[in-house]
Amino acid sequence: MRIAVDAAGGDYAPAEIVKGALEAADGGDCEIILLGDQEAIHQILAGERPLNSPEIIHTSQHISCDENPIQAARSKPDSSIVRGIMLLKQGEADAFVSAGNTGAVLGSAYFNLGTLPGIERPALGVMIPLGTPFLLIDGGANTDCQARFLVQFARLGSIFARRFMGIDTPRIGLLNNGEEPAKGSGLTRETHRLLQDSGLNFAGNIEGQDVFRGKMDVLVTDGFTGNVFLKTIEGCGEMLRSLLKDAALPAGENSNNKPLFRKLDFSEYGGSCLLGVDGTVVVSHGRSQAKAIKNAVLFARKSVSSGVVNAIRNGLPATLA
Repeated sequence: MRIAVDAAGGDYAPAEIVKGALEAADGGDCEIILLGDQEAIHQILAGERPLNSPEIIHTSQHISCDENPIQAARSKPDSSIVRGIMLLKQGEADAFVSAGNTGAVLGSAYFNLGTLPGIERPALGVMIPLGTPFLLIDGGANTDCQARFLVQFARLGSIFARRFMGIDTPRIGLLNNGEEPAKGSGLTRETHRLLQDSGLNFAGNIEGQDVFRGKMDVLVTDGFTGNVFLKTIEGCGEMLRSLLKDAALPAGENSNNKPLFRKLDFSEYGGSCLLGVDGTVVVSHGRSQAKAIKNAVLFARKSVSSGVVNAIRNGLPATLA
């Protein structure tokens, strides 16, 4: 399996990105392609001295985090993001991982890979490890949504949960401010009606206090709400890790070895999967360091090996609600 990694994207690029990618490849069952500044990557590799040297593709352009994502994706064809997506499109890579400009990754994937049949808007699926692990979709790709988009997200999430999470009949929950069908905004009320008739295993509305109580396997929402939710629990997780570390750990003990601390660490999954495009694309946090990148590459590898994209392609009708 060949996994392309954007070595130029993220706050800690290229050093932490390269290090994490190399750690993911240590098992020997995937090949890494690094995209970015060739000289800088070579300098890092000289210090790391990997057993199996990765392929390096030099890119002459860079998309920064503060650039207009769509304009940058269209005007910088030799950037690490666009080149990585094109490797995926041309069949020269099986997956692409980036901690760079999220909007540029989404835009490049949408325009160059295209969406799978029946999908109007791809969505970010994010694994949430707290409580009973579940998939949040959409994690931020679509801030303005229509009810039929959310039904498509639910179908994408259901297939992902079956293939990646191994759940035969995933329960679909709709994030809302009340359990009753009549509660919520116009968007959530209409989505609730459509999900009831969708043929999916719809578990109904899920209120905020019930999110971590194991009531659903896939939590559906629009990208604006999903991104706010995601960043809120990331911030809470960091706060709890800090409080627990100060209160409960003996001096000098490594908190990273504690299961509870790992559950509160966003880097354990490493990234979110862009579901609905014709290829495996994993988007990592801009603050990702080596551990997160390693896990993002492993996440991409598992997504490819579990056949998520093919399952979506074959499991969705040409026209959805």
